Amino acid sequence: MSETAEQPVENGAFQLGEPVLVCRWRLHARKIPLLNRHIRALAARRVAGEPLSRGLLSWAKQHVEWSLADDTTVPVPEDGVLMLVVDETGQAAMSTGAYEPLPDTSAEALAQRAINAQREAQETDVAPEVLACVADGALTLGVAEEATLCGAASLAEQLARARGCAVTRDPALPFRALAGMGEAAQGALLLSDEHGAVLASDADELAPAAADLAILLTEGYEKLLRC
Repeated sequence: MSETAEQPVENGAFQLGEPVLVCRWRLHARKIPLLNRHIRALAARRVAGEPLSRGLLSWAKQHVEWSLADDTTVPVPEDGVLMLVVDETGQAAMSTGAYEPLPDTSAEALAQRAINAQREAQETDVAPEVLACVADGALTLGVAEEATLCGAASLAEQLARARGCAVTRDPALPFRALAGMGEAAQGALLLSDEHGAVLASDADELAPAAADLAILLTEGYEKLLRC
């Protein structure tokens, strides 16, 4: 695969081909809070069946750590989203935009986003959004056992395990939540590289252990975001 282009799309220095991978990472105060997790997940992704080059991975991390954080002449939203676009040849470009919250956070809408992310993972190997469920103080992730987690989902898994909560996986979870089936819908939350941990707005009142875990995941992400 070709080397990455070390310039943003809009400057016209190179011609980016057809985008085949778009990563959207939450940005705050010129920093990407989950950068190392995002880079690990990026390394597990595939474009046209091939892993991304080491050059691209190094460039992506350096561009965020050096150019984005230090070059204050480039305007960056205080609360925004960084978009990493990769074309079919392995060229990449970055741009930033303002963050926009999800317009619909119902369990049905979150489940549909997770299903769409699963479809993306069929091509790239990593879903950027994962539906999860909190119930009885345990966390279920809606992905296959062998799947590599996106940054936000890996953070949630670590936080839950650190609390001593059981963590399991069930790739059928978003489909059961979409159908409104029991705990899959009642304790649903989306783990998203762009939106963080989002609890379904129409979730029923959770049992104490489940509520504590939901608070841990949502507030844990927000604290990290504002650090």
